[in-house]
Amino acid sequence: MTTVRSFSFLILALGVAAAVSSQAPTAGYKAFRGEIADTQCALNVHSLNKSHKEMMDMRPDLKTNADCARFCVKERGGKFVFQSGDNVYRLDKMDQAEPFAGQQVKIVGTLDPKTNTIAVRSITPIGTTRPGSDQSSLPN
Repeated sequence: MTTVRSFSFLILALGVAAAVSSQAPTAGYKAFRGEIADTQCALNVHSLNKSHKEMMDMRPDLKTNADCARFCVKERGGKFVFQSGDNVYRLDKMDQAEPFAGQQVKIVGTLDPKTNTIAVRSITPIGTTRPGSDQSSLPN
């Protein structure tokens, strides 16, 4: 009987340990929803409404938000940022942001309110975006 109890206790202890360890990496992380944009458009450097519209109107070769964001980073000295409504956040991992330029995404990470920077744990796309559409008004 004590062998059965010891075995049951061991199984219970392993289950608790597994549950705790699976939750530990996400402790303190938050999910953010918005667009991977660029500083030039998101911070109104050449935009009147924190969108890609003005730049795409000036440059017919820029057909999508992704085209615009990549152009502004590569050719205009911008950086990739995360835009959620009127809020714009820096990202600590620019290399992770580039593949999602101009897309609606969910970022899991931690926000440093002093620097307004998100320490990125993961970035995943949300749905699909239409070429050239302004997605910044989607709800978060």
